[in-house]
Amino acid sequence: MQPSFWHEKWDAQQIGFHLSAVNPLLVKYWPQLELDTNAQVFVPLCGKSLDMCFLAEQGHHILGCELNELAVQQFYRENSLPFEVSRTAEHQRFHTEQVSIYQGDIFSLDASEMLNTTAFYDRAALIAWPEEMRLAYANQLANLIPDNSVGLLITLDYPQAELNGPPFAVSDDWIQANLAANFKIERLACEDVLADNPRFVKKQVSWLTESVYKLTRKG
Repeated sequence: MQPSFWHEKWDAQQIGFHLSAVNPLLVKYWPQLELDTNAQVFVPLCGKSLDMCFLAEQGHHILGCELNELAVQQFYRENSLPFEVSRTAEHQRFHTEQVSIYQGDIFSLDASEMLNTTAFYDRAALIAWPEEMRLAYANQLANLIPDNSVGLLITLDYPQAELNGPPFAVSDDWIQANLAANFKIERLACEDVLADNPRFVKKQVSWLTESVYKLTRKG
């Protein structure tokens, strides 16, 4: 999964991963994190997700990170948000009152930019990585966020051999085996969502589940 893959997807607007509405699992389970209204929330690989608007509406301050500049520009313009752009090391920093997005590679983002972060939200980041790259991302997420930060993670699982990702299948076993060193893990839900995903049905994927986790960064 080279950066060019995602740039080509955005250039062609082949962005089926982008939802045209706020994720209902975010709405349902976010309150379980019990955050202060003005908490700062990190959203990795944020794209132009409307979930950031929902989080801002809760009073939170959003820090996103997104590789593709077009995605960032579309987020602000499609939501009629005036923005300023500055430079922070290897990233462009797009900024409005409650939402700042670092445009660039998440692996070159510095933890010093996130000292005030207390929460994070990952709907489409972990599942965007093939298994051989996934752990490096998970470790970078752990490196970026301060100790005791809490987050909501949403994953998909299905027989990987039946369909090429992304999104890639991430099993509960993988979560428990690879995230437990850095995070306290609580699985909040696991739902059968095959019928709600026509692409998977069309490809004759035999089953598809969506899981929600509460993760707490260990100190």
